[in-house]
Amino acid sequence: MSGAEYLLFILMLSIFLGFELINKVPATLHTPLMSGANAISGITVVGAVALAGTGNENVAMWLGVGAVTLASINVVGGYMVTDRMLGFFKKKED
Repeated sequence: MSGAEYLLFILMLSIFLGFELINKVPATLHTPLMSGANAISGITVVGAVALAGTGNENVAMWLGVGAVTLASINVVGGYMVTDRMLGFFKKKED
């Protein structure tokens, strides 16, 4: 098995495993899991900023900038979704 075939196998396996795991999570746990995923994306932003700030190579800098951009979008979007989901649990004022 060559390197590309091995990586493709890992990708397909992770897609299948992720799909199966997400389908088995009860609806009441989606909000806490979303918050945990946002925290992990926050760590990704810190690492990407460190990578982008090294200034050693252009490739590393552009990869860092891309990682900061994508992780920031993920963090902001995730917190917006989490806030909206938590809004469903608030008591309605009549």
